[in-house]
Order: sequence, then C-alpha cells, then structure tokens
Amino acid sequence: MTPVPPATHASLVRDLRRLGLSRGRTVLVHSSMHRIGPVIGGAATVLSALRTVTGDRACVVAPTHTSNNSTTSPSFREAIAGLDPVGVQRHVRGMDGFDRATTPSYRMGVLAEHVRRHPHSVRSNHPQTSFAAIGPAAEGLMARHRPDCHLGPDSPLGALYDADAVVLLLGVGYAACTAFHLAEYYVAEPPTRAYHCFVGAGPSRRQYDFTDIDLYDGDFDVLGKDLESGDGLVARGRVGQAESRLLPIRTAVDFAVGWLADNR
Repeated sequence: MTPVPPATHASLVRDLRRLGLSRGRTVLVHSSMHRIGPVIGGAATVLSALRTVTGDRACVVAPTHTSNNSTTSPSFREAIAGLDPVGVQRHVRGMDGFDRATTPSYRMGVLAEHVRRHPHSVRSNHPQTSFAAIGPAAEGLMARHRPDCHLGPDSPLGALYDADAVVLLLGVGYAACTAFHLAEYYVAEPPTRAYHCFVGAGPSRRQYDFTDIDLYDGDFDVLGKDLESGDGLVARGRVGQAESRLLPIRTAVDFAVGWLADNR
C-alpha cells in the first residue's frame, strides 16, 4: 500500500475550500488530529489553514471544556471507578479548580488545546464548558458565558448562533457537535439537574454548585444523520485523511429543536 503523504498548509487550504468553508465566516471547530493524519507542522498548520481560508475578519473557535474538575461528570465517574471511599476522597482533594488562564482543556483534542494556548486566544470563563477563540470578534464571542449556563443561549454557542457561524467537524462525529446542545435549551420544559465543580487554584480552590439543563448527547449521531438527509444542509468531504462535515450553526440548531421535540 502506498503511504499517504502528509498534509501541508496548501493541501489543507484546498480541502477546506472544497468542503465549503469561506472567507469571513466564523467557524467552530471540533476535531481529531489523529483522523486528519500526518500534517507537516501539526496543529499549528491546521489552525493556520483555517485562518487563511476564513480570513482576518472571522474567528476560529474551539471547545476547551474541563469535565475533569467536576464531581458530577462522566469523567469523574470514570476516574473513581473501583476506588474505595478513602480513595474517592483522596481523588476529590487532588482535583484542580478551574482557572481560565492556566487550566488545560480535557479530552478536547490537540487542535483545541493549541487554540487555547495561542498568544492571541480569548477564553470564556465557564468552569466546565469554556470555549476559546482567535480573531477580531473573539472578546465579544467569549464574553457571553454565564457560569450557570453550560451550552445555552448565554454561552458562546448563543453568540455564535447570532453571528451566523458554521460548525466544522474534522474527523469527529455528531456526538461531538456542541451546537446540538444549544437546541436542548429551546425544547419545552427541558429537564435540569445539579452540577458541582471546583474553581480557583491552590488554597483559593472552592466548590461551585449550579443547576442547568441535563445535557445528553447519546442520540446526536442519529440526529446528525437525519439532518444530513436533508438536501444541501450539510457539506461532506475530506480534510487531510479525515471525513469531515460543515454545517451552518443556525441550520443545525433550528433542525435539532424540532427533532428533539419529536424524538425525545
């Protein structure tokens, strides 16, 4: 089998334009560098290609979530599986509190972490579901994130909806599409639950408790496939070696609101 040559800045720009990403359009990127395959220059090259295509008037946005600072997340349940009560207490004592400037994203991927660490990046201040953005409107997009609103209208997702942004799924499926979570806030009487996490570093660490929508992504792959069946609603193609999708966030959210009402 002939090895596939690594992607370059030029080849990624070509792939992204062929997919339909356009100049001036802010883009929310969910990605897997592993699925994109070898890239000369790694995540920095992917980000540079995105900025080349979208231009200097648009923003590139990535999720920089931190579920590992929460005692009510699947990440926490995974971390304490098999521990006795003493082990659980020890784990909880060792959990870091969220600090917007220093806390790494958790399981969001190499590209998202590269966006977070970029010197011109602006990050929202939610202790669990922050986003980071680069571009002229980054401050405004990231300023809108109430600490008791994970992914709703008072989060960067709401600001991205208002900005008519697009969602780019680079080698990841619809389960990673946070825009669908925004739709959960618009269904009638969405279920809510309590969330607990830690904020602050060192001796200033404290627990932060809030109530928000009971978020669920277990049916997002089915939702996405139904969205894709609509004529022209989702563009598909390859970026590097990654099967990728591009969809307007307003299209995704508006479709999902009706779909959730009918299927949940």
